[in-house]
Amino acid sequence: MKGPKLKLAALISGGGKTVLNLQECIRKGTLDAEISVVISSRGDAKGVERARTAGLNTIVVERRKLDDEAFQKEISIAVGAPDLVCMAGFLSLWHIPEPLTGKVINIHPALLPDFGGKGMYGRRVHEAVLKVGRVVSGCTVHFCDNEYDHGPIILQRQVAVIPGETVDSLAVKVFDEECVAYPEAIQMIHDGRVRCEAGEAVFR
Repeated sequence: MKGPKLKLAALISGGGKTVLNLQECIRKGTLDAEISVVISSRGDAKGVERARTAGLNTIVVERRKLDDEAFQKEISIAVGAPDLVCMAGFLSLWHIPEPLTGKVINIHPALLPDFGGKGMYGRRVHEAVLKVGRVVSGCTVHFCDNEYDHGPIILQRQVAVIPGETVDSLAVKVFDEECVAYPEAIQMIHDGRVRCEAGEAVFR
């Protein structure tokens, strides 16, 4: 692995387990990155405590206390100018500043473009997958634009949905794949194997 480490900003709204997974990959030396800041849209999110316990610089920008214009501005200020912004269970829509176009990625617990969009997060996604009887689910890492769960796909990983599958059991299986997919996608970006260009994912 060559080149300087990617400077990451991570955005969270919940438990922060995705950030902890990335930090563990960094600790093990399997991900050439460093998390410069973790930003939460909720002060009471479990991820705030977890990130701080892990020694990560953590900022709260409370969505419920700000109008949209102020929220957008405060998030952008907190993010700063990293190499890459990683959505890690961030439930608010952030309008990406022009300098960061093509430098924001997200992981979603389904095989996009299915089961994405506003309100589709966490258990809701797995409930929807089971309701329509899909036999395969998984996760998607993609470059972000200014729509929920939309933008060029970097990679996907699949899991089988077995008879008798529950929301909880499916969630565990999908998260296990997320823990592989997200650091892999970030490392691909670090290595120059994928980039976002003119709204498309370009692979090398």
